Amino acid sequence: MKKLLLFLLLAAAAGLIGWGILRKNAPPTVGFAHVHGETLVSTLSTNGKVEPFEWRAVHAETKGMAGEVNVAEGRSVEKGAVLATLTDPSAKASLDAAEAKVSEAQANLASLESGPKPAELTEIDNGLARANVDLQQAERERATLERLAAQQAATGAEVTAARNRVEQLHVQIAGLEKRRRTMPATAPDVAGARARLQDSQAALDLVKRQAAQSEIRAPIGGVVYGLAIRPGAYLNPGDLVANIGLMNRLRVRVYIDEPELGRVAKQQPVTITWQALAGKQWQGVVEQMPTTIETLGSRQVGQVICMIENPGRELVPGTNVDALIRTAVVDRALAVPKETLHHDAAGDYVLLLKGDTLERRTVKTGASSVTRIQITDGLAEGDSVAMPSDTPLKAGDRVTPAAETGK
Repeated sequence: MKKLLLFLLLAAAAGLIGWGILRKNAPPTVGFAHVHGETLVSTLSTNGKVEPFEWRAVHAETKGMAGEVNVAEGRSVEKGAVLATLTDPSAKASLDAAEAKVSEAQANLASLESGPKPAELTEIDNGLARANVDLQQAERERATLERLAAQQAATGAEVTAARNRVEQLHVQIAGLEKRRRTMPATAPDVAGARARLQDSQAALDLVKRQAAQSEIRAPIGGVVYGLAIRPGAYLNPGDLVANIGLMNRLRVRVYIDEPELGRVAKQQPVTITWQALAGKQWQGVVEQMPTTIETLGSRQVGQVICMIENPGRELVPGTNVDALIRTAVVDRALAVPKETLHHDAAGDYVLLLKGDTLERRTVKTGASSVTRIQITDGLAEGDSVAMPSDTPLKAGDRVTPAAETGK
């Protein structure tokens, strides 16, 4: 009985060993993809950055301290709207001085243009007539007193008083005559006054323009972004205040790796997505191809400019986005899953099923989607190519095909 039990155990062990050897030497089971014609949409996935389609940078035109800031980031403004005001203490003093000079010049011109009043002329003429009569009388009295003084009939004080009277009348007449001469304005006087008024007005206009520049206004209507000032900040001429852009249409600078640039062309459809708004898409087209290659981190890229519609104005300038460019649509393309394609020094190849054996087949590729790639040469419709397997595969291996799949 014991011998029989031992025999059965040995037989079972031998069977297991034999089954293991046979199983180890059996061909591995491998999945295959069926080659067939399909419509292949070739896409190129990359990243990019959003910027406005049309925009203007607003800079300070004069120095000063920012007072009230009337806008905020993302707010819409009309053309000409006041974005901020700058205060400059010297500007107020300059404006007051210029206005005072204009007022003075206006008064001077008005006085010259109005000329003397008739009543004033009559008063002067009458005064001159009376003074001349008085002078004649005073000169006779002086002469008489001087003769009497010579005869000891008049005192020296009387003579001195008579002479002073004559002198006073001469001064009075001279003053009236000077006043009479200067009252009528001459043409050169009026022209000079007008010129001085024009100069004063021009200076005032300049000061007003400089004062108006202290109000920083929007050069175009649009949305404010990149707001660079805050109340109390001091600005010099040329300092950035903000950017204003039109947001209903946007440009996206899409970065394409240099080897992929040959797939991209103008007017190809573009789909933009933004991780901050999952599920939302923006549609557009390629507008401009790059003119140079530049370094972006470890990449050598060309900047492809795409135009997209942004009707909801949800995308804003500076946003980092993902871009999918549809580079081609191929009807009846013979396509295989990308993971079936291999590459070595000899080029691209697949492992083709021939009976129960794998055969290396050199292929040429064309358009590709995210998961599929077109085979333009090397395969025919109905061929089966090996999918990746847990067991390393190579040409000449015998395999057991699993159920084929078209995807």
